[in-house]
Amino acid sequence: MSDTTSPEPPGAARDGRLSYAVFQLARAHRGHAAAMLRALNLHPGQELLLMQLFDRDGRTQAELLELVGLDHSTVSKSLRRMQEAGLLTREPAAHDRRVMVVSLTDAGRALREPIADMWRTLEQISVRDLTPDQVEMFTACARTIEKSVRDHGRQAPAE
Repeated sequence: MSDTTSPEPPGAARDGRLSYAVFQLARAHRGHAAAMLRALNLHPGQELLLMQLFDRDGRTQAELLELVGLDHSTVSKSLRRMQEAGLLTREPAAHDRRVMVVSLTDAGRALREPIADMWRTLEQISVRDLTPDQVEMFTACARTIEKSVRDHGRQAPAE
């Protein structure tokens, strides 16, 4: 695969260099992760749902929605596909039939180590040219940027 990154962003993005770099990084990272997930017969985002269920099986669909930060339709579609693939089940909760409880099947549980290995490999690829201090600094900066963007999104629009 050729290197398609350029040292300078396009003219319209010059005053948004950090944002452009984040976009380029996210696109490259997501693309590589998607290829790795395809090898596990998963679509991007499905591993995030599975990882939440690995930590605590039997979560409600609403809990998963909140934990992974994806929209309702994306989570519903992913869970339906994963159920059709035999990775999980969705059943109404005993206390409220409107609440769907999501549980792993044996096939879903069997993906725990392959997903952990994939995530570990993606991390090694991502940080191979960084020092441990740079990884910590980048992670802290990324969390700060994410919080800023999320906080701004929660503010009421100006009149």
